[in-house]
Amino acid sequence: MENSSKQWRFEGNKRLNSASAISVRGVLDLVIGNLSTDDLRPTIPLGNGDPSQFACFRTSTTAEEAIVDAVHSAKYNGYAPTVGVLSARRAIANYLNRDLPYKLSADDIYVTSGCLQAIEVALAAINRPGANILLPRPGFTFYESRAAYEHLQVRHFDLLPARGWEVDVDAIEALADDNTVAIVIINPGNPCGSVYSYDHLKMVAETARKLGILVIADEVYGHLTFGSAPFVPMGIFGSIVPVLSLGSISKRWVVPGWRLGWLVTSDPNGILQKSGIVESITGFLNISTDPATFIQGAIPQILENTKDDFFSKVIVTLKEAADKCFDGIREVPCLTCPKKPEGSMFVMLNVSLLEDISDDLDFCMKLAKEESVIIVPAGMAFGMKNWLRITFACEISALEDGLRRIKAFHQRHVRKQ
Repeated sequence: MENSSKQWRFEGNKRLNSASAISVRGVLDLVIGNLSTDDLRPTIPLGNGDPSQFACFRTSTTAEEAIVDAVHSAKYNGYAPTVGVLSARRAIANYLNRDLPYKLSADDIYVTSGCLQAIEVALAAINRPGANILLPRPGFTFYESRAAYEHLQVRHFDLLPARGWEVDVDAIEALADDNTVAIVIINPGNPCGSVYSYDHLKMVAETARKLGILVIADEVYGHLTFGSAPFVPMGIFGSIVPVLSLGSISKRWVVPGWRLGWLVTSDPNGILQKSGIVESITGFLNISTDPATFIQGAIPQILENTKDDFFSKVIVTLKEAADKCFDGIREVPCLTCPKKPEGSMFVMLNVSLLEDISDDLDFCMKLAKEESVIIVPAGMAFGMKNWLRITFACEISALEDGLRRIKAFHQRHVRKQ
């Protein structure tokens, strides 16, 4: 029997608890905890952006065959270099070069375990005592979580719903000071479904240059656009301002579980090298894990051989789902969508509260309990009180069922007033 008076010198790391509390996963766990075991209907997952579970979003056979070929080759059973397998880095550079006015080389590419690790690397590399970073509101909460863990101060600039969720560029200059080191731009947008124009991104780049800060361009949803605006990579403006471009195969190829991403120094002027950022990136990777070597070995075949018809099918499916979602939302009086989504897999909705619902979190928790529909409360997850985020990247039948249940939820709570 252990002596209860014994004093142990260890305890849990409270920083991890506080950081994870502001993650989408943490918020979703809270909502999912309200599901009723008495409801025998299937749960409709409109919260997490992972459509790989749905048959209509199955990845390309080219990608699957590339994995098999890499494994059977027996060339990728060992450890990978710190910065990634050379053939994978060359292939990623060639893939990104299709959209750039200058040429990246393998030396500009750092292979990561998904885009999440790319975010970890970027924030660690730019951090220093007293530093702060400019984050969009609403934005992807992993930046908040990781900044909290890194003791990196966060300052928020607003995305403007009335202007298609564009960056409030005027506010950026007012927020920045001598300790500001970077601004994060997420395009196509999560959680807003926005797609920024060339001119708007150039304005952001010029503002960042004026302030002497770099741009972290989160482009994990790159090329997943289905509106009037095409995808414009921030790296195009690398000659104006240094850019750390983050991406992965997770979204465009619909394989988030494969955990293969990249961080790219889009910086033809070599400023990131001179400032020590490149050395810091390598330093972080030296003390962190690598993506699976055989996945890296498959990357050249995946990036070079995937046919356009696969990408077109994904875009058509997303557009159909986005249209269904937008039309269905308009039938729910308490929900307002300021901008039809044009990219990524998400849309933001403003919720007009009903009498017996106190806020967006209460809305989502009661919706989960009563209708077995999971959506994300944007107040807790994205800093936008009384807003919701819905993903439309699922089977059309599941989306339609979810929207019917949300409408029934609204009608039930209106009757209670």
